[in-house]
Amino acid sequence: MNKHRHFILHKPYGFLSQFVYEGKRKKKKGLLGELYNFPEGTMAIGRLDEDTEGLIFLTTDGKTSHLIRSNSVEKEYYVQVDGIITDQAIEQLKKGVEIGLRNTKYTTNLCDAKKLIPAPNFPERTRKIRDDRHGPTSWVSITISEGKNRQVRKMTAAVGFPTLRLFRVRIGNIHLNDLKAGEVIEVNGFD
Repeated sequence: MNKHRHFILHKPYGFLSQFVYEGKRKKKKGLLGELYNFPEGTMAIGRLDEDTEGLIFLTTDGKTSHLIRSNSVEKEYYVQVDGIITDQAIEQLKKGVEIGLRNTKYTTNLCDAKKLIPAPNFPERTRKIRDDRHGPTSWVSITISEGKNRQVRKMTAAVGFPTLRLFRVRIGNIHLNDLKAGEVIEVNGFD
């Protein structure tokens, strides 16, 4: 019986959370398989869109994939938003906000949200977001257990503070820590 293998990866900006892409691809978009020689059957769990950076868990084990995708595992994101986020907006995020989901309205579950002071010290992104002439920005931590399409971005927009930069920093007890963009580490499993 084959022993399953597990990896954590810091997905860089501009990469797609997949190994194969059949459609037309702009030259600058990378695929996960370009970052590491993953074994056959490896799947990325909890995909991040190309503009989102941060922690991805990859595994060859379908049971682990199912567990991580379930609502029993928290995912924490650090979000740079346009403007100085208010206490009222933080409270709205915690209680759940209405977002659009496949042409229907959906109210997000209760979550944990808080201002991040000081701001996290992430390296500059390869493509600059904007500069201070466009007004102030702030950072917030949002921890959710669900994972709807572009959920965190939709949540911050719903409270009036659009997302400028988004990092997933934690999945369950696994943290991004100091993993550099594009770096991959093989781990024993998911606890």
